[in-house]
Amino acid sequence: MAWVRLSAVAVLLGAATLSAWVDKDEAFIGNRRNYWAFRKPVRPDTPIGRSPIDALLTKPLKPALDREHLLRRVTLDLTGLPPTAGEIDLFLADKSPDAYQKVVDRLIASPHYGERWGQRWLDVVRYADTNGYELDAERTHAWRFRDYVIRSFNQDKPYDRFIKEQLAGDELFPGDKDALVATGFHRAGPIHLVSGNQDEEANRQEVLTEMSGAVGSVFLGLTVGCARCHNHKFDPILQADYYRLQAIHAATDYKDLDISTPEEKAVYERAKKLYDGRLDPVKKQIAEIEKPYRERIKAERKTKLEPKLREVLDVPEDKRTPEQKVLAKNATSQISPSWDEVLATIPPDEKARRTELRKQLHLIELTEPEPAPTAYAVVNMEKAPTAYILKVGDPKHKLAPVDPGLPRVLTAKVDYPQGAAGRRSALAEWLASADHPLTARVMVNRIWQFRMGTGIVATPNDFGTLGARPSNQKLLDWLATEFVERNWSVKAIDRLIVLSDAYQQQGQRRRLEGEAIRDSVLAVSGALHPKMGGRPVRVPIEPEIYDIIFTEGEPDNLWPLSPDKNEQYRRSVYLLNKRTIRLPLLANFDQPDAMTSCPERPVSTHALQALTLMNSDFMHEQSALFAKRLERECGAADAGCQVRRAYKLTLARSPKPAEVTMARGFFAQSGTLQQFCLAMLNRNEFVYIP
Repeated sequence: MAWVRLSAVAVLLGAATLSAWVDKDEAFIGNRRNYWAFRKPVRPDTPIGRSPIDALLTKPLKPALDREHLLRRVTLDLTGLPPTAGEIDLFLADKSPDAYQKVVDRLIASPHYGERWGQRWLDVVRYADTNGYELDAERTHAWRFRDYVIRSFNQDKPYDRFIKEQLAGDELFPGDKDALVATGFHRAGPIHLVSGNQDEEANRQEVLTEMSGAVGSVFLGLTVGCARCHNHKFDPILQADYYRLQAIHAATDYKDLDISTPEEKAVYERAKKLYDGRLDPVKKQIAEIEKPYRERIKAERKTKLEPKLREVLDVPEDKRTPEQKVLAKNATSQISPSWDEVLATIPPDEKARRTELRKQLHLIELTEPEPAPTAYAVVNMEKAPTAYILKVGDPKHKLAPVDPGLPRVLTAKVDYPQGAAGRRSALAEWLASADHPLTARVMVNRIWQFRMGTGIVATPNDFGTLGARPSNQKLLDWLATEFVERNWSVKAIDRLIVLSDAYQQQGQRRRLEGEAIRDSVLAVSGALHPKMGGRPVRVPIEPEIYDIIFTEGEPDNLWPLSPDKNEQYRRSVYLLNKRTIRLPLLANFDQPDAMTSCPERPVSTHALQALTLMNSDFMHEQSALFAKRLERECGAADAGCQVRRAYKLTLARSPKPAEVTMARGFFAQSGTLQQFCLAMLNRNEFVYIP
């Protein structure tokens, strides 16, 4: 029996009972092995000389989209940015039969392609720059995984290699720093790190639940987590299967690993020494101002302590007994004032000097050197702990021990290493196999969904019996087999889809995500900063959001902004992604909270969307920059040029005669160019892919 240690169970249950258990599990799976998703894809025949995608469609196609709207669609789809005026003019002037194909090839080769795909993949793996939950602490080095994902899509890294690096890069590709960074996949989700007394066993179980659930939803497209407390109610996944999958990760531990060269380390250490040399004197001056007032408060509070607490503080630290150390800690916490209590006692002149020093402090803090390269990664423990089936998922109620393994419905018995190393490698090799019934299907379905709006399987994370059935299984299987034949190339499948007649037809209108709306606004205004990668960027946040995030601590530097304004105009994929707080523009347009895998963004419609686009500081700032751009490119007095240019930049088309008339009437009634620009950025057509 593959899913339990036979010797242990045989002793507990006896051979006859064990045989009955095996038979029961086999009966549970039974004929459900024949469900379409668990059978290897079969490549259907397609006619020669026609796009297989179009040939396999069962519904008649609608008329093709006009060239202007097609260019806007494919550019937004593949890069998340609108086409530039030059790109529009070049495409419309190119009358060659392969004009559109040349556009597609250019866009797929663009570095913005990886940024666009990266955002989608980060949604699926529930990536964020913070831990989530109450503290929601920042992850100093997690951004390297984000950059790895973007880089991988730009390089068209074969998807089977992409899988292997994320699941077991440390084991399969030793010495490859990129592969080590890729294992941050296992740490992409939330983790419940809080202070105080902790149940370490329960915490570890949460970690294993995150790891195994991610593999199920991201790569298998199955809700394996539903088997955590009992056999899956709908799919042939045993509770034992779930814990066998957990056992694969049982020996995996989180660890930040130094991947810097000696030169990089030396550069950081020199820069850090200079930084500390600037920072420490200012901190010392602030502490000297505060010290007498802090000590005065402590002295006053000390007199009010219980005698035993007051007396223990007079005992030298190195001479305190263990009991006295506990009492001293309690006493210290009672007499120590908070920053605001100290500040309230400082005279106005001293307080003003302290304020100026803190301004200096914050300016210096903005120059803190970037730490030496470190991988937010995983490693293997020295010894693999025993894994168990848990009663209703409770680590305090262990049932039978289990060996690492895979869902029985998908595979025959696979021998897994009993030691700590090699378990994730075996999982990765199995998932990346061309014979796996789900891996290629799940990924090509994500590609199709990304380009066409809805997946061939409309539930991208659930190919099980409760998920949607394929709307066209022949097309899904052809794409899956073609994906493998083309060396698991995402770009190759993307290219096939966007070159098909099905993609180019009318009637596929889809709203942009919040990130793409923000990025498009920046591109149109001319403010978009093209810098790629690096530490996450903070942008200004509303005071009410600030108050939600920060309930403690001095309020003058809890959300430090870069002194370089251009940094705030970078693409949204590089903004600090904090799980507990969404930036209003992104949240209002359905940005996920990254607590669970998001295979498909919801699309809501509510008043806050219009209010944000019309009234937010960001939109007013960008409409002013847009107006300046139009004046710069058209001249301050040429309203006709400004209107035409505004339509080309925002909507990738020329204005209709009625729209020109309305624009003239607007300016005649004392409407400003900035107001006109704001109205253009609020057009329904601007926030939708045609």
